[in-house]
Amino acid sequence: MKKYDYLIVGAGLFGCVFANEAKKAGKKCLVIDKRDHIGGNIYTENKDGINIHVYGAHIFHTSDEKVWKYVNRFVSFNNFVNSPIARYKDELYNLPFNMNTFSKMWNIVTPAEAKAKIAEQIAELNIGEPENLEEQGLKLVGRDVFEKLVKGYTEKQWGKPCSELPAFIIKRLPVRFVYDNNYFNDRYQGIAEGGYTALAEKLLEGTEVKLGCDYFEFRKENPDIAAKTVYTGMIDEYFGYRYGELEYRSLRFETERLEEENYQGNAVVNYTEHEVPYTRIIEHKHFEKAQSPVTYITREYPAAWKKGDEPYYPVNNERNDALYAKYKALADKEGDVIFGGRLGQYKYYDMDKVIAAALTCAEKELG
Repeated sequence: MKKYDYLIVGAGLFGCVFANEAKKAGKKCLVIDKRDHIGGNIYTENKDGINIHVYGAHIFHTSDEKVWKYVNRFVSFNNFVNSPIARYKDELYNLPFNMNTFSKMWNIVTPAEAKAKIAEQIAELNIGEPENLEEQGLKLVGRDVFEKLVKGYTEKQWGKPCSELPAFIIKRLPVRFVYDNNYFNDRYQGIAEGGYTALAEKLLEGTEVKLGCDYFEFRKENPDIAAKTVYTGMIDEYFGYRYGELEYRSLRFETERLEEENYQGNAVVNYTEHEVPYTRIIEHKHFEKAQSPVTYITREYPAAWKKGDEPYYPVNNERNDALYAKYKALADKEGDVIFGGRLGQYKYYDMDKVIAAALTCAEKELG
C-alpha cells in the first residue's frame, strides 16, 4: 500500500483546489512546495495591517458562477473594482482605453469625436496586413494611443521591440467608447478579504503539507510514496528538458515601506514609457482600503527567464507551442502523473481559469 493516494507538487491554486476536492472524496494527499509558504503566486502577507501581494497584483474576476460560488465558500470578497491608471511621462490616463482616456488625450467629449480621431490616425498609417505587433497595434488604435500607452509597456513586458514581436499577441485591444474605467468585463470581481493566503489555508485544511521541499530530490528519496502525482511545476523540467527549454518570462519585485499614508492614490499605476524600467507600481493598501499610517509599494520589473529563476509567463509563440506539444505527448504517456496549472500545461491562466481547470481535473479523476 502506498502511503498517500496523491502527491501534489505545488501549493498554488491548482494544487490547493485539487487537494481540497481529493480530501472531500476521502483521499489522502501530501502537498509539497519548494517555497517556504503555501498559495503559490497568490501568496499574501500582512505587514502594518496591509495585505501585501508578494508576487504582484492578483485581482479575482470571473463570469463563471460556479467558480465564484466555490471560492466564496472559503473566503469573502470585497467590492474592489480594478481601475488602473497609466502614466506616460507626466501625463495620466485611465485604463482600459475608454472615453476618459480619449477625452484627456485629445480634449474631445463625444464617442463620435473619439472614433473619428482614431479612424483618421489609422487611415494616415496605411497599414495592410500587419506583420508584427507594432503594425497590429497601430492599426487597432492609431498612433497616439499605441505610442503613449502600448508600445513602451509591451516592449518592457516582452523584452523585445514591438517590431520584432508577433502580431497575434494583441489581436484585440479593448477600446470602449463609454466613460467606464472598470478594467474587467466579468460579472464578479473583488479581492479576498484578509488576503489570498487565507484562501489557500482553507483549501488545505486537513491536508498534510511539506514546505521547502524540492520535488526531484523528494522523488529520489521517496519513489513510491503515492499512487499518483499531481504535478504543477514546469513540464519541460519534469522531463529533464529532453527536447530543450520552453521559454518563460520572469518578474522581479521591489517592495518598499513608506512613511506616508497614501503614495499614489490608486492600487495600480502602469508606467508606459520605455525609459522607466518597471512596468507598474502597486500600492497594496488600496486593494482592501486598509487603514494604516504607512504604506507599501511594489515596483514590478519584467525580466528574461533562465534556469533557476521563477517562471511567471509562458511565451506562447509558434516555436514554444510546437515544443510544448512534444512534452504534452510525453505527459500523456505518464499514466500515474497529472499535469496541471500554468506551468504544467504551459498556458497563461487567470485565477478563475486555474480553479475551473482544477475542478474539472478533480471531477474527471475522482468521479
